[in-house]
Amino acid sequence: MPPKVAATKKTVEEENAVRFGRVKNNLRMGVVGLPNVGKSSLFNLLTLQNVPAENYPFNTIEPNEARCALPDERFEFLCDLWKPPSTIPSYLMVTDIAGLIKGAAEGAGLGNAFLSHIQAVDGIFHCVRVFENNDVIHVEDSIDPIRDLEIIQSELCKKDMEILKKAVAAEELAVKKSGGKFKLSPTFLSMTEKLKNLLEKDVPARSGDFSTSEIELINEKMSLITTKPVVYLVNLTKADYIRKKNKWLAKIHAWIQKHGGGVLIPFSVEFEQELSDSADKEIHLKETAAAAGVDGPLTSALPKMIVTGYRNLNLVNFFTAGDKEVRSWTVYGGALAPDAASVIHSDFGKGFIKAEVVSFADFKETYGGQKSMANVKAAGKYRIEGKSYVVQDGDIIHFQIGTITSKK
Repeated sequence: MPPKVAATKKTVEEENAVRFGRVKNNLRMGVVGLPNVGKSSLFNLLTLQNVPAENYPFNTIEPNEARCALPDERFEFLCDLWKPPSTIPSYLMVTDIAGLIKGAAEGAGLGNAFLSHIQAVDGIFHCVRVFENNDVIHVEDSIDPIRDLEIIQSELCKKDMEILKKAVAAEELAVKKSGGKFKLSPTFLSMTEKLKNLLEKDVPARSGDFSTSEIELINEKMSLITTKPVVYLVNLTKADYIRKKNKWLAKIHAWIQKHGGGVLIPFSVEFEQELSDSADKEIHLKETAAAAGVDGPLTSALPKMIVTGYRNLNLVNFFTAGDKEVRSWTVYGGALAPDAASVIHSDFGKGFIKAEVVSFADFKETYGGQKSMANVKAAGKYRIEGKSYVVQDGDIIHFQIGTITSKK
């Protein structure tokens, strides 16, 4: 078990990562890393797109964007129960961003353009290479994931320092032009000093202990990169992924805990590609496990990546279910019932009357095999909620909407 101090620090980082940035329902994760670490190959597997993945440092120039269906057993359960003609899952939006290199913050390797692409996303899949393959060149000529992690983090912190300096200069200019009517607020000064101390040490801004008002100022005055939540994806060889061992994993985990925190997910492009190409995935997994002498079941790491990215963006999903359609809808964590109704149709929030709600867990426990709410209501699990209700992940909701009059 980690020490309590580390756990407390991680909690602060996770809370800040959620509060920083935009409050929207269509947030995106960006796949980031050095060239030739497996980013585009992973992106292809996640989105089933045929994005080029040749062995060149800057193969991806413009970011490729796609969406990944959110794996959700609750959604599958509702689809199997109702068997409607239309089934629509929630999606995680993913962007494949070209590889960064040392010096990117100063413009090396088209770095400034690539860093602006990272600014445009809301969370980061940081892809790290630990696999050895002489046919795939490494931009630093050797395998050292700790060095690679430090290169990327340093470049992101340098870019944020540049953004911070510009924001401070803009505020100072505004004060100067006011002719003494205004001055920099204590909150702004404390916030910028904290950021400066963090970024100068290549420590991400999300690690800082900022007040709510300071975070609001950061969101208003600058679009920082290191406030974004990060999921670290460690690309292993097929053999190492199957045996769940590699000499670098413990070192990478320790580095992450000391440099802003984040989730670590080991995976293997080699393993995932073979699985994707197989005609029968279950048979392939069993045969691969048997050939490797592994007793336990083998599974793909891709579903965990998608779910982890989705949750790290503070996104939750609720369901609507009926004979015509079962659908999963995405909202930002903390959304009120009228906001959730507006996701279905922009006018529904205006005409919101009430929400009829049951949690998925309560529905599954009480539905009695029926594709209706009769048994759920009889068990007292069907609730009527108003405008102040905070939608919970996994809610099944039926909205009551009043007459909506168009503006004349």
